Amino acid sequence: MLNTLFGFDSSKHSIKTEIIAGITTFLTMAYILAINPDMFADLGKILGEEYGMPKDAVFTATALAAIVGTLIMAIYAKKPFGLAPGMGLNAFFVYNVCIGMGYSWQFALTAILIEGIVFIILSATNVRDYIVNAFPIGLKQAIGVGIGLYIAFIGLQNSGIIVPNATTSVALGKFNDPKVLLAVIGLLITSALVLKKVKGGMLIGILITTIIGIPMGITHINGFADLPPSIAPICWQFDWKQVFSIDMLIVVFTFLFMDMFDTMGTVVGVSVKAGMIDKEGKVDGLSKIFMADAVATTAGACFGTNTTTTYIESSAGVAEGGRTGLTAFTIAVCFILALFFSPVFLAVPSAATGPVLAIVGVVMCSPVSEINWKDYSEAIPAFFTMLLMPLAYSISDGIMLGLIIYVFINLLAGNFKKLNVTICILTVLFITHYITMLFI
Repeated sequence: MLNTLFGFDSSKHSIKTEIIAGITTFLTMAYILAINPDMFADLGKILGEEYGMPKDAVFTATALAAIVGTLIMAIYAKKPFGLAPGMGLNAFFVYNVCIGMGYSWQFALTAILIEGIVFIILSATNVRDYIVNAFPIGLKQAIGVGIGLYIAFIGLQNSGIIVPNATTSVALGKFNDPKVLLAVIGLLITSALVLKKVKGGMLIGILITTIIGIPMGITHINGFADLPPSIAPICWQFDWKQVFSIDMLIVVFTFLFMDMFDTMGTVVGVSVKAGMIDKEGKVDGLSKIFMADAVATTAGACFGTNTTTTYIESSAGVAEGGRTGLTAFTIAVCFILALFFSPVFLAVPSAATGPVLAIVGVVMCSPVSEINWKDYSEAIPAFFTMLLMPLAYSISDGIMLGLIIYVFINLLAGNFKKLNVTICILTVLFITHYITMLFI
């Protein structure tokens, strides 16, 4: 039965090892249950309560998306990977699409639903590989780094370490503010745990910081366990009015692009670490992994949360010996149990999640060393892609302007061989987007 369901072979694998690996991965990625509701709560804080998403409903939607996605990964793909609503993707949803572009969260969920359906189609064909291979390698590496800087910037802002300034736009917060002081304490504690490679270090850091915040008057806990909050306010809430607009096309493409490269990078990286690749360097069952990711994204949009993706934290479970779908099944069971501890996760203040966002940013910046800085046709577009994401407060603008710069400097330099039809078409679409914005 275990072999049929999860690809478990008793001659090669151990049930105990697979379960421990699953618990380990859950501990390393469970921070999303605290961060996602806190991030989505910013919609109500910044735009007004009538434009916000209920924090408790987002918690349940986040857990359900993780459960569905990871179960599909366990049973269909039979791989030891955990899935949940993705970091960076949640920031693009909240701060770009809703706050930056001024669209409703229903519009954003509609874009994610469309993206998920498109991803399903691409996963069933070879078009996915064509798009991935068409994009310049330097920009692929820069996008992850830029998103890391962007997420870190958001974390520092939410925790009060970075504040608005009329003269310089931003400045350092005041350390006599209890919220800032707690964030600094949390950053030091969590960094130490990650440095010592403590399993679940980021989650433990969040919990310790949250507890420290109680006597400081920042953390307010109302209970320990309860039934899962209802997702009725955000479930199946779509807005089809702007479905044929250029902005919808841009948003869907950005979600799709981020999801594909995030999943590809994670799966390849973790598979290499686990020795789960063939002699040609290909990941066995890659199409099924992508399909699980795509279906999970579609389901997550219906629940009411951002794009669901495969987590790099799965490497923690793989390092513990997880190799089959039984590891993923254990992760899903842990998320089911977590549903009943919503009061704990919902009590986490932004001063506790902000430091973790900053550390996640550090982790995402590792590909910067792989960029070819000696080749300016790669380095210049990569640099501006990374720089513009936090400065323009927009992941999509970083991607679009980075690609536009790449195409134009290579055209002017006569490097026509570095260009292909796909990125030229995308460049025309992106330029059209910016021209259209001039008349809005």
